Amino acid sequence: MDFLVRVDASRAYDLPADDRKDVIEQERVRGRELMAEGVLRHFWRLPGKRANIGVWTVADADALEEVLDSLPIRPYADIDVTPLATHPMVAAAKAAHP
Repeated sequence: MDFLVRVDASRAYDLPADDRKDVIEQERVRGRELMAEGVLRHFWRLPGKRANIGVWTVADADALEEVLDSLPIRPYADIDVTPLATHPMVAAAKAAHP
């Protein structure tokens, strides 16, 4: 199942510099792991903000919650999740060209 996930990490920048640096580095490591696992499929930075948006693929909402809980930035982030469904045009195109 695909989800559009927006992570606003602005509150992490209120941490003392050393703590912030550690959390951000841990988050980078975890992000690379999620990309390698195919969970974090597409990922963009939001210009002018300390936020990003991405398409995450997991089995279901419970699995997404588990993955989000594994993020080092989670205690300092505001996270918005939107479940995504296949658009009928995409489904029709896939059916026509298997």
